[in-house]
Amino acid sequence: MKTKKSLKLRERISYACGDAASNVVWAALGAFVMMYYTDVAHVNAGVIGVIMMVSRFLDGASDLIMGLIVDRTKSKYGKARPWLLRIAIPFAIATVLMFSVPDFTDKGKIIYIFVTYNLVMTMYTMINLPYGSLSTLMTDEPYERSILNIFRQIFAQITSLIITSATLPLIKVFGEGQKAWTITYGIFAAAAAVLFLICFAGTKETVGVSAKEREVVPVKKALLSLLKNKCWIISMFLGTGTCLFYMAISTVNSYFCVQVLHKKSMVGTLNAAYIAPMIVFFFLMAPIVKRIGKKNTNLLGWLLILLSYIPLLFAMTSVPALIACSVLRGIGYACVMGVQFAIIGDSVEYGEWKTGVRSEGLVFSAQSFGCKVGMGLGSALIGALLSWSKYDGELTVQPDSAITVIKILYVGMPILVAILQMLLMIPYTIEKEYDQMHKELEERAAAK
Repeated sequence: MKTKKSLKLRERISYACGDAASNVVWAALGAFVMMYYTDVAHVNAGVIGVIMMVSRFLDGASDLIMGLIVDRTKSKYGKARPWLLRIAIPFAIATVLMFSVPDFTDKGKIIYIFVTYNLVMTMYTMINLPYGSLSTLMTDEPYERSILNIFRQIFAQITSLIITSATLPLIKVFGEGQKAWTITYGIFAAAAAVLFLICFAGTKETVGVSAKEREVVPVKKALLSLLKNKCWIISMFLGTGTCLFYMAISTVNSYFCVQVLHKKSMVGTLNAAYIAPMIVFFFLMAPIVKRIGKKNTNLLGWLLILLSYIPLLFAMTSVPALIACSVLRGIGYACVMGVQFAIIGDSVEYGEWKTGVRSEGLVFSAQSFGCKVGMGLGSALIGALLSWSKYDGELTVQPDSAITVIKILYVGMPILVAILQMLLMIPYTIEKEYDQMHKELEERAAAK
């Protein structure tokens, strides 16, 4: 079993480029795709919510299938890296198609949206799941993996900041119509493809056995091993909650700025107000994680997020309050995302230790499924409540019922998620077992 304790700066940056590429679509899915469907394509919000929820559950099946495929991939490039090369361009094409809804009938638009949205999610799974698995194949050192996670999050949030800040201004430059959305995301998608190729070229798999020696674990055995992996179960539900929260701070934020504040420019301002400090704070994450551990860092993050919403219960439309709370929220989110994927990576070794089964692809696929369930539930909830409140994307002024629902979603949804996430971390104890776990895994490897 080959291991690699430390990575070069070039490798860390190359790996981080993959999350930058992924966030071209992830940021768009969170911040703009629902608004694009309701306000540009003019499709009912409730219908869009149902499409997204159904799509995410269908995509869950593709997650598990892709996880099994990754674990069985045999290539001179490894088992995760080949997929970055194979899917980079199809991923970009699917992204452009998603933002190119033709002027069909309502039924035609719904069919087109269902097909292209699912195509994007399938491509996203086929490239992002191997990308996530790659971190556990580059190094088996927990602290080094945390550093790798911090790098990917810095690049991811920089990309999110660019996408959320530049999308609406670019669309205005290109004419604000359907064609403007297609051109804008054509530019973004091309950049994403290049970033994935950089990730492929600059990384290397060094952990685990060679392709010739790798044992193919039966599907049933691999799936049962997940159910015995406490660390993975916790990480899966953490992913669900985090993605549910992401829908609240991205999708709802766009509606909140446009319909409640009546300031479209505030979409980019508020996104920048939490993403910018998040990026800065990521540079401080390594010593914090080293000092207090992943569990306490995650708890600290959700506590800060919870506190960031309390003032908004009393001053929801105050721009200074919104910006100040967004800054605090960004610091909290940095703590959460600074350890999120490192926790998932740790569950690979934890599962191997407890069950004897090492399955990077399946572990990340199942966690990805949990995250997509969170986004699916979030999309369905937001879409259903907007539809129930009589929200109409073709109206200049929305009814009071719609404004009230948007306000409740903007503050209430994140508060509930933050509380649940903090409770979920209580049984997470793997950090106390690190030394024993790695000692026993090394002894098993030496005995082979």
